Amino acid sequence: MSLLRLKDQLLLQKVTYALLLALGCGVILPNLSMAQPQDASVAKADSKNYKIIVGFGAGGIPDSSSRMIAPKLAEKMKSTAIVESKLGAGGTLAAIALLGAPADGSTLLSVSPAHATAPAIYKKLPYDTLSDFAPITLIGEGPALLVVPNDLNVNSVADLIALAKANPGKLNYSSAGIGSSSHFAVELLKMQTGIDVVHIPYKGVSEALTEVVAGRVQFHITPYATAIGLVKDGKVKALAVTSKKRIAELPNLPTVSESGAPQYDWVFWYGLLASAKTPPETITFLNKQITSILRAPDIQKQLNQMGVSVTPSSPEEFKKLIAFEMVKFQKIAKAANIQPE
Repeated sequence: MSLLRLKDQLLLQKVTYALLLALGCGVILPNLSMAQPQDASVAKADSKNYKIIVGFGAGGIPDSSSRMIAPKLAEKMKSTAIVESKLGAGGTLAAIALLGAPADGSTLLSVSPAHATAPAIYKKLPYDTLSDFAPITLIGEGPALLVVPNDLNVNSVADLIALAKANPGKLNYSSAGIGSSSHFAVELLKMQTGIDVVHIPYKGVSEALTEVVAGRVQFHITPYATAIGLVKDGKVKALAVTSKKRIAELPNLPTVSESGAPQYDWVFWYGLLASAKTPPETITFLNKQITSILRAPDIQKQLNQMGVSVTPSSPEEFKKLIAFEMVKFQKIAKAANIQPE
């Protein structure tokens, strides 16, 4: 017998002995034929460093919610996750930045209703609001507060409407800018009540609220989170909440619909998008991870304290909401004669 053949036989005996020993000890050997390789695009998303781009300033829900989600995402992925501000043009600069990043699911965009108002106020966006983005999940929804200066002699929405009708064109309201959600929220109120009030746009929510505190404008509609501190400190007066139902945080504050405008209903929503070029299986993977984060009790508590009801969704549900809102904002823009820039 050749030396090579003898070595082969000895090797076979060793392997056979090892197999018998393993089976006898109850060891489960891997079934290599059944092993399923991880999808390449999911593995790529799992191993990347993450970035959430925000088109709005600190303190608002898009920024705050992103800063809650980022560390949890980093922990899940055993990676890093940062929040990057890209301010300007009502969030459109942030959207452009997303589309310029690799479409591998590592770069996300935090959005609000401003994403859906953009087509109504800009003639030539460098992207398609629906087809160029892949929704991941809705984060949540929250109402706004209608606030007025402390020295304005009104104590309800009905009082404010009566004052506006008695003085057509003489009352002013502030907004975070032309085409902002706070602008559209008041234009909807004007449509439903027939009041004639003058729009004064500012560069962001902070400036718009400052003007109310100073008494230079008569009212403003702003997300709960941005106004509640001023309300509690007695610097502005809240007349109503804009949702159809009262909120637990302010149970004695009436809704706009029950105090002067029966059909009125306005909520702000927030969510995350990726590039539409991102592989579908990566979107599914991210949806699973981020909705899991949103269901965590500590995240829910933090967002609830900011007046946001956490409502994780499927990508398809979020896309339907954006499409519906775009149609709504187009109608408001047409009725209010808001001209695209």
